[in-house]
Amino acid sequence: MYIHQSNKWPHFIWNETLVTEKLVCVVKAASFLAGRLSTIGFDSQLSAVVETFTHDILASSEIEGVQLNSDQVRSSVARKLGVPITNETTPSHYVEGIVEMMMDATTNYKQPLTHERLFGWHSCLFPNGRSGLMPIDVGKYRTGEMKVVSGMFGREKTHYIAPNPEKVPTEMALFLDWFNNQEQEPNYIKSAIAHLWFVCIHPFDDGNGRIGRAIADMALSQADNSQMRFFSMSQQISKDKKSYYEVLEKTQKSDGDITLWLDWYLDCMLRAIDDSGKSLSQVLNKATFWQTHAQTLISERQRKVLNIYLDGYIGKLTTKNWARLSKTSLDTAARDIKDLVDKSILVPQSGSVRNVAYGISCSGSILLVPGQEIE
Repeated sequence: MYIHQSNKWPHFIWNETLVTEKLVCVVKAASFLAGRLSTIGFDSQLSAVVETFTHDILASSEIEGVQLNSDQVRSSVARKLGVPITNETTPSHYVEGIVEMMMDATTNYKQPLTHERLFGWHSCLFPNGRSGLMPIDVGKYRTGEMKVVSGMFGREKTHYIAPNPEKVPTEMALFLDWFNNQEQEPNYIKSAIAHLWFVCIHPFDDGNGRIGRAIADMALSQADNSQMRFFSMSQQISKDKKSYYEVLEKTQKSDGDITLWLDWYLDCMLRAIDDSGKSLSQVLNKATFWQTHAQTLISERQRKVLNIYLDGYIGKLTTKNWARLSKTSLDTAARDIKDLVDKSILVPQSGSVRNVAYGISCSGSILLVPGQEIE
């Protein structure tokens, strides 16, 4: 029996004590991360959001075996948020559509989720009306049966059978009424339930996972009452893909008790928040650096090159590389660097005498350790 065949469907039950304890931990971790990021200023927060959105969009597609160009995704996200970035790349129409869909869910989280909005998202995922080489119904609910299977032809294993197609419109109407119900207080549990409920209905021929994760992100934005996302559930789900599918399958074969799913989802969120704090350290370090040196006299050329390194350029910070990046002579680059050394912004690192590498210092700590030389 599948979960939608239970007489309890869609009235889910769970262990309140266990889930509440886990939820308290998640809320505490999310609040701590938001607190860290609240100290770095709005522009730096937007830079953090660009990175989070980029990782989320890339990972959500990777889970389904779709590889997107990271530079195109980052450039599309940055442009839509009005954030200047280095190495801007022109995105394809396909990437633009996917970014538009994923960002609509979180930036317009206060708008109702409707059938038409979901159809628009689906059309963004499949602009040519095909999933790979196979033609599919785009911008409308499926009209055929839906099975989740794996294995080679003749040895297929059925993991899940979704509701019959004639039931999908009614099932989706129930789901949307629940999701848009403003009487319930938004929280992280809603995100977990929305994700599960939607993929159990499996209303489209393809793209259900990506749209389900977008809906879950929309619920997270509602819970935080913010357009800014600082951690990526999709990125963490991609890392835990095997357990994700295992828990999902077990829950889809239950009688409506979703404790296992909620426990796993909240644990996944904790890991996502922890990983976000680590991955956003570059943004935090950059913001801290410029706050520390807000009153320091730094030329526009020096500021530009420092930002290139603070944004993750992997070449060693040497006179030769500085000259390349600033498009100046070696003598000018040497003067720029000496000035920053005198101001205790750059610190010579031990190693080569002829081609000295430097670290970027902030409040006594080295923010940037020299990387590999770029030929």
